[in-house]
Amino acid sequence: MHEKTRRAVLGTGIAAAGSGLLPACGSPGPRPRAGGPDGVDGNAMGAPARPGAPADDTPAQYVSPHGPEVAATERRRGPGPVRAFRLTATATTLDIGARKVTSWAYEDQVPGREIRVTAGDTIALTLANNLPQPTTLHWHGVRLRNDMDGVPGVTQRPIKTGAAFDYRFTAVYPGTYWIHPHSVVQLDRGLYAPLIVEDPKEPLTYDKEWVVVLDDWLDGVGGRTPDKEFERLNAGKGGAGGHAMGHGSMGHGSMDDGAMGDGSTAGDGKRGAKATTKATATARASATATAKATAKGTATGTSKRDRTRSTARKKAAPMESRLLGGHAGDVTYPYYLVNGRSPESPQVFRAKRGDRVRIRIINAGGDTAFRVALGGHRMTVTHTDGYPVVPAKTDALLLGMGERYDVLVTVKDGVFPLAVIAEGKGRSAMAVLRTRGKNPVKFPRPKELDGELLTADRLKAAEDVRLTPKEPDRIIRMRLTGSMRRWDWAINGRPYDPSQRYPVREGERVRISFINGTDMWHPVHLHGHTFALPDGGPRKDTTVLLPHHKVNVDLDADNPGLWMVHCHNVYHSESGMMTILGYQK
Repeated sequence: MHEKTRRAVLGTGIAAAGSGLLPACGSPGPRPRAGGPDGVDGNAMGAPARPGAPADDTPAQYVSPHGPEVAATERRRGPGPVRAFRLTATATTLDIGARKVTSWAYEDQVPGREIRVTAGDTIALTLANNLPQPTTLHWHGVRLRNDMDGVPGVTQRPIKTGAAFDYRFTAVYPGTYWIHPHSVVQLDRGLYAPLIVEDPKEPLTYDKEWVVVLDDWLDGVGGRTPDKEFERLNAGKGGAGGHAMGHGSMGHGSMDDGAMGDGSTAGDGKRGAKATTKATATARASATATAKATAKGTATGTSKRDRTRSTARKKAAPMESRLLGGHAGDVTYPYYLVNGRSPESPQVFRAKRGDRVRIRIINAGGDTAFRVALGGHRMTVTHTDGYPVVPAKTDALLLGMGERYDVLVTVKDGVFPLAVIAEGKGRSAMAVLRTRGKNPVKFPRPKELDGELLTADRLKAAEDVRLTPKEPDRIIRMRLTGSMRRWDWAINGRPYDPSQRYPVREGERVRISFINGTDMWHPVHLHGHTFALPDGGPRKDTTVLLPHHKVNVDLDADNPGLWMVHCHNVYHSESGMMTILGYQK
């Protein structure tokens, strides 16, 4: 599964018809504003929040996802050869290696079958919904027309049970992307698949390609489901309403979990740990103060329900990570998967000694950052979030939810683990790279996991995709707010409301200042665009923001419509940590 040769990749996937961890950043300079003090349009928030509000309720001063501006932008992209696909979301039984589970998936498998096209192609995909809930399909990282973005209540109406929806758009930009629902916590089931847009002028040379999808898994185990987990985390509080409501593996033994424990309390990546010392100290000091206040019954606003939620989450996620600045996650998972397989029965990728292999790595998890290394090898990073970077060598990578990295490796002779650590959670997953033999192997913890660790702030964008330096026309401030104790995740203190708008205009250079005012890390994702990290940094659509840190990102407003900005921890976003960037007419 997901094993490709360079010369034969286009014939695979779904059948086609007819075919970074970031420190504080510099001064943002002058502060042009729009609307309120953070750049939010208060006038656009006057309408009552109506779960499931259709996109044609867009205020008159804003571009509608179905408006002529969106259609005109798509016409400029131009139509390409049509690649037709059909996808069915259904309840099913899945074999994840260690056991079989009842879950939801695309075409009865996890990950769903790869979708692979060439830049310039027109994707025409019909999604049939056989689930017991409404759903949609979001094209993560793809700069596409707004009405195809798959956000219920914003860009389209939810696809009801038994119904179908036709997605059609031109895939202009090559890269590593993926698809998943944008409906309540469906992402944390088996509903995801890789989307690869090939570059017809590919500058890299390699012999084989390996698409690797990482996931944390609880659905169908011991009666657990993502919906029950979400309810537990909210402890009866209820979230923001949820914008969906509204708006051939071989037996290979296993890796020693004891040897593979993430070691996040000591001996983390050489560079990452030093970079996050200050964040960790801040997070721990804040957490200690809160704990003491709670113990004395003096914490502001503390209630019995708050303490119940806090106790439940401490039991659920007792471990911390220096790399993530403290608390690593809210959910413990019984399994962690690589390409849908647990380490008891890992996927095997075969190559020849000396082969140059491109590995595309996708974190499709709901609540888990993953540290990744290939035993016995160093990796050369060539892309992140689909865009090329100045090549950089490393032993290991750290991926937040939603992030992607492409790397090149030259294969040595033997059998090697692709080692995956659930950062801060004391568990691991793996796949196997082998050039010979079939016998199972028990691997020790690869030294590369504790070697040089590369994060996005150490990368530079390739020259041909680097944004031209320019002062911003508009600055928007988005402060991530909330706490693990109260479970009141929001942006600028406002839980998600489908009528929210942070206004921009087409043609502007926009700077978004993301400020993490919480004691927990967050992977922040912007739909429909890429942004540039500071100082010539890489182009990204998802960036990891440590506790009490800030990053200024720049983007060109060149894709009109209504676009989500949210934490890609699905339990945080669905509890309220998301908002909308809206193009004004």
